Amino acid sequence: MSTPTTSFGREAAAAIARSKNEPAWLVAWREEAGDLAVRLELPRPEKMPLTRWTLDQYGTHRPGQQVSSVSDLPAVITALLPEQHTGALIVQHNSSVVYTGLSDELKAQGVVLTSMEEAVRTHEELLRKHFMTAYARDEHKLSAVHAALWNGGVFLYVPRNVEIEQPIQALLFVDDAEATFMPHILVIAESNSSVSFVEQVASSLGETSATLLHNSAVEVFAKAGATVRYAAVHHMDASAIDIAYRRAVLDNDSRIEWIVGDLHNGNTLTDTKSLLKGHGSTSDSKIISVGTKNQRMSLTTQAVHIGRSSESDMVTRAVMKEEATAIINGITKIEKGATKANGQQTEKVLMLSPKARGDANPILLIDEDDVKAGHAASVGQVNAEQVYYLMSRGVSRQDAERLIIHGFLDPVVSEIPLEGLREQLHRILERKLG
Repeated sequence: MSTPTTSFGREAAAAIARSKNEPAWLVAWREEAGDLAVRLELPRPEKMPLTRWTLDQYGTHRPGQQVSSVSDLPAVITALLPEQHTGALIVQHNSSVVYTGLSDELKAQGVVLTSMEEAVRTHEELLRKHFMTAYARDEHKLSAVHAALWNGGVFLYVPRNVEIEQPIQALLFVDDAEATFMPHILVIAESNSSVSFVEQVASSLGETSATLLHNSAVEVFAKAGATVRYAAVHHMDASAIDIAYRRAVLDNDSRIEWIVGDLHNGNTLTDTKSLLKGHGSTSDSKIISVGTKNQRMSLTTQAVHIGRSSESDMVTRAVMKEEATAIINGITKIEKGATKANGQQTEKVLMLSPKARGDANPILLIDEDDVKAGHAASVGQVNAEQVYYLMSRGVSRQDAERLIIHGFLDPVVSEIPLEGLREQLHRILERKLG
């Protein structure tokens, strides 16, 4: 059933929930979020006026066609899947999940992989305990809209002491510019478990005058001693706006690794935040982005230290071409009582055009004395000496610059835990870097 949501508020949010036969508590929950969306203001990222963006095109609920095997998926989707099928794959097409595959071995260990909409029915208690507690629906208008309209998405549960060797894969794909496309990803890793999760967001929108709003959210909960490696690659058409809020909540001795390729072709707002609540918890964030044409991008990475002896490291690298603009914020916050915490961050921007702009803003907020914290930031052009060195050995200027740029981005690209996706990432970079 298609339910228009352009005129948005409490009633539209409830209509979506009822059209999908959702339980009464979720209908009411979406209604409340619809109220908040009307009243709350947009977030105000540094030097990025979101009021100029088209953020009120919420689309129409348009579910994809359910299939029972990967071979039944549309060719445009299968072309995006890495050749390695690990036995754990979930695919969203436009407004709904259309395929879920999980090996019998993982099922026997108690692993759960399903859509969020299915998890509402089958794992309600677990979902309600965690859902939108790290990323609250009342943070701002965008979070309220997401809470009211989220669809499809991924629910991943890894039981205590289960270590999953191969990555869990998720492909979120849209080819209808007027579809509501707001997936929510919830990962719960119980104590002493280990998992790698790979998220790919892609589109094939063709020629369109419509603006697609991808308003997504990720919540990761790593319980005591758990390790979660979360890799994300976003590459949608320029007619889409990419909004991605990512949150991780870490218990004692747990670890999150963020590996993010923000390679979208249109305007982008991302916020990746680790809450190091547990003692001895660690967060390692590596993020790359490439801006082209007249893109506008706001990329924020945060680490909030609450637990003692917690450690965070954040690395962001961006390449800016033509007239693209990127505002890159790194925020390390060490709360009172987080003794022996260690927070480090580095932001680097490589400028390939005199009209491009990149701002790197390292921010340290320290409320405790017995800690370590540091930052480094740089904005500059391709190193002329490196280009000259390579040219002196027979490499053309264009190839020399390409090699230097790929080397600049490789610390993140090489960490993608899936060979097929790494190769695809290289192809995306080649297209964007031209």
